[in-house]
Amino acid sequence: MGAYFPRFFYGWVVLACVSTVLLLTYGVQYSFGVFFTSMLPDLGWSRASLASAFSLYSLVYIGLSVASGHLTDRLGPRWVIAFGGCCLGSGMILVSRIQAPWQLYLFYGGLAGIGMSAAYIPCTATAIKWFRHRRGLAVGIAGSGASLGIAGMPPLSEMLIARFGWRQTYLLFGIVVLVSINVLAVFVVRDPETLGLQPDGDGTRKPPADIAPPGTADESTWTFGEAVRTSTFWLLTGVMVLSLLTIPAVFVHLPQYASDLQLQVPRARFVMLIGLWALLGNLMLGRLSDLFGRRWVFGLSLIIGALALGGLTAARGVTLLTVASACFGVYYGTFASLFPAVMSDCFGRQHVGVLTGFSFALGSITSALGPMVMGSVADQTGQYPLAFLGGTVVNSLVVLLFTLARPPVRKP
Repeated sequence: MGAYFPRFFYGWVVLACVSTVLLLTYGVQYSFGVFFTSMLPDLGWSRASLASAFSLYSLVYIGLSVASGHLTDRLGPRWVIAFGGCCLGSGMILVSRIQAPWQLYLFYGGLAGIGMSAAYIPCTATAIKWFRHRRGLAVGIAGSGASLGIAGMPPLSEMLIARFGWRQTYLLFGIVVLVSINVLAVFVVRDPETLGLQPDGDGTRKPPADIAPPGTADESTWTFGEAVRTSTFWLLTGVMVLSLLTIPAVFVHLPQYASDLQLQVPRARFVMLIGLWALLGNLMLGRLSDLFGRRWVFGLSLIIGALALGGLTAARGVTLLTVASACFGVYYGTFASLFPAVMSDCFGRQHVGVLTGFSFALGSITSALGPMVMGSVADQTGQYPLAFLGGTVVNSLVVLLFTLARPPVRKP
């Protein structure tokens, strides 16, 4: 397409497609907390057992992200994203018919988890490969799709569940995901070199990607083997691993926390707030990271995340819970968008899929433990603040790890 419309940069089409994929996938993923409050009395299971399905889902989709990142780097994102859409949509359709816990674990934790593994890493890695000077803005636009999904899908879910029930709502969502993602995947091209272009649409045309692979003279490219030998990579991986201990847990349990506090507000309100404020992190802070430096903007977001968990710990009413949810949204949006960009700034864009996917995959255990542990604490104590206090400590350690991470220096 770039060959026929030289003034139009096809990277914007790619961004629109991956952003929409993330809108659908993250919208339905983080609507689980809304479904949770309807499934709990209907199925008669404990909070911990029901949250364990989301834990298994997180374990599968995050654990397989290294494979999806590797396949995206080698084969391109088109077939990876399409396959993911088939698995995620089919899994949700089957969840609408479950009668026993093992079915939920198999269809949601297993099949849907496999499908979700083809969303975050393939989409953000592809956005990074199309842009260099506007990389923060690019991943911000891609991530804004996820934020819009988080803001819009939970209240939509609540409305549909109230009218049709959680089973019919899951069936509808599954069909939409299955069809839409496979259509969008057709338009997702791996990198600008594939179309004979350069990142950002700059400069003259280049040879196709099979002649000139991604990488420029002014951008250092590290192989996977070189990167994993640096302390920078492992410190950044530690940031990812510990962050995933708290992020999924907050999304799963925040609606129930608001319900336990007997707040007279819609249960999806606070998840919606996270999504709306995540847009600020996606777009504004993403662009600021291009202008003033990725490191300080990303570090600031981690500090905001620790403060947000502290606010959730102390919240007993609507005001503080609203402020804490908004802060958590800014943190989440910035973290999800800029972590792959930070990794790319350190090690280049050619292998960013497998490098980010590897870090993401190592966080699969903590992402699975987080919702389960928070649910267990709530079951045993009858309240959530103690679990959120633990999250505050974890996010404070995240800030420390990132402070210690310095840009790597290639040894002679």
